[in-house]
Amino acid sequence: MLKKRLNALWNPAQYHGWGRKKRFFEGWYYKVVSSNESHAFAFIPGIAMDENGNKQAFVQVLDGKNLTANYHKYHSNDFIATPKAHNVLVAKNRFTETKIELELPNIKGVIEFDQQTPWPSSWYSPGIMGPFSFAPRMQCYHGILSMNHSLKGSLEINGGNVDFTGGRGYTEKDWGHSFPEAYIWMQSNHFSEAGISIKASVAKIPWMGSSFVGFIAGVWIKNKLYQFTTYNFSKLRQCNVNATEVKITLENPKHKLEITAYREKATELAAPIGGFMDARIEESMMAKLAVKLISKKTGHVLLEDCGSSAGLEVAGKYHLLLT
Repeated sequence: MLKKRLNALWNPAQYHGWGRKKRFFEGWYYKVVSSNESHAFAFIPGIAMDENGNKQAFVQVLDGKNLTANYHKYHSNDFIATPKAHNVLVAKNRFTETKIELELPNIKGVIEFDQQTPWPSSWYSPGIMGPFSFAPRMQCYHGILSMNHSLKGSLEINGGNVDFTGGRGYTEKDWGHSFPEAYIWMQSNHFSEAGISIKASVAKIPWMGSSFVGFIAGVWIKNKLYQFTTYNFSKLRQCNVNATEVKITLENPKHKLEITAYREKATELAAPIGGFMDARIEESMMAKLAVKLISKKTGHVLLEDCGSSAGLEVAGKYHLLLT
């Protein structure tokens, strides 16, 4: 069991719940958007365990365009994870780094992924959590499987066929026992040019009896990742939220990142609290992200664009994050 946990520590995509019996959740978030952006779905498989040891497996489905969500609950024995690889089976639904195979009541089919762009990882900084990957008993850990990739395949949805070939995908995950009491999350890889992707989040993080506002953001442009994180000397300069917009400004020693997220109608999803999926959050998949990335040394604008089909969540006591 210890070997499985240690292997997963340096491989965020893999299952981390080996030996866990209570107050634990783990879920993967697969976003798929068709080439014309008329269809956008998020498929979220996972396992949840409450403080009493009650367990359930699940596949949650968010239809971002029709503003609907379905939570398919399964027996915990239907959740099977493979050691030393990301290969998760929930009943007849399989989820890996390179494809998803769905056998849900109203959705069936296979979508394959190509040209994935994972967050860089090293022995001292495993994935997007960086050195916080080694911190024990954190409320929630996070991983990025792919900032951007192409799709191939189709799904039968409610009796009709939807072709996702030529579309774009994004995959991330979370594990721990609860989502933060306050957080903002946004993501898009639909910009005017292919190969551009952005993900940013700000959250209230409990830490050693106190708390702090942590943040993680990455901008992928022309095969280069610009990172803005709590642990790489970046600063959160602005975080404002109103009924129509979310504005975030981040700076690292070399670059400045400005994001304005334009809010759209959101759909309610189940979220973890104390290990079980009893909390509720709202996510939009139709938001827009206006992004500006600037070189502080030269003043040159490296990116100024607007991303569509953006995921956006503003959750919990978000006023705790405002600057």
